[in-house]
Amino acid sequence: MNILVVRNDKLGDFITALPTMYVLKQHNPHNKIIACVAPLNKTLAESMPFIDEVIVDDTPSSFALSKKLRQAKIDASITLFSNTKVAFAQFLAGIKIRIAPATKIAQIFYTRRIKQRRSRVEMTEFEYNLQLSKVLFPKINLSFPSPLVLIDTEKKNKIFETFKKTYNITKEVIAFHPGFGGSSDANWNIYEYIELSQQVGKDYQVVFTFGPGEDDLYEIVKNASLEEVVLYKSQGSIMDFASLLSSFKLFISTSTGPYHLAAMVGIPTMTFFADSLFASVKRWKSISDEKLQMAYMISKDDVKREKLFTEVKKKIASI
Repeated sequence: MNILVVRNDKLGDFITALPTMYVLKQHNPHNKIIACVAPLNKTLAESMPFIDEVIVDDTPSSFALSKKLRQAKIDASITLFSNTKVAFAQFLAGIKIRIAPATKIAQIFYTRRIKQRRSRVEMTEFEYNLQLSKVLFPKINLSFPSPLVLIDTEKKNKIFETFKKTYNITKEVIAFHPGFGGSSDANWNIYEYIELSQQVGKDYQVVFTFGPGEDDLYEIVKNASLEEVVLYKSQGSIMDFASLLSSFKLFISTSTGPYHLAAMVGIPTMTFFADSLFASVKRWKSISDEKLQMAYMISKDDVKREKLFTEVKKKIASI
């Protein structure tokens, strides 16, 4: 069966869809898993061994997207994130079985509409995604390994050795990622991240990582003249960055794409979430082993926020 899985939004959202694609492939290895993704996630999707084909949603037109879908000869689709464009495109492509959450006007274009009420946050985002696969295969096994993505040892070592040589690193790495690209509802400011980084013991190397569009944060940290701190602007593909992260001791950030990327390759994470149900860890918990996750909820109340900041500083200092 040719199965389309649609998750065409941001990096972290796409990573929460990977377990669904994995279990669909495991259910029957003859299933052809076709991922419909945003341009940002193309190379990452192509790196997944359980994804057989990638369709990039890079057009505002339902008609243009439907042509791509029709060429893939899809038997069934599971849309994890829906909008009117992708819904109508699937209808135009003549996909017989079209599964999606029963939300918004887009639901009229699906053949099987499932009430999930994600706003109630009765499970995590990746669990809501997995739930939709049971509509197609009621007896499907929803378990998946952690880490979900195993980095080739030779590639991992090569990338990390180059990284260490370039920046003269001789210790285990604790990384701070202060940016979030507007995808998180709570975060420390850059000066607070700098203060947190100064709590790291001398047995570890502090690395600040920066993604595209975060040059302003880079300059602030650079001008802080921190001793023995490495500033790293991500290079190459998302999968190259994931390979580098897989060698780190700990990744500290807000609830954003790189957090999910670090979890995907199975490294420990310390993550900051908004103190609200919809943006909380209860919804955005990563796909990694829970034992590897440290989650903190940042309150909007100044007193509670300051108290939490002190707690986080002590935790980092004790690592």
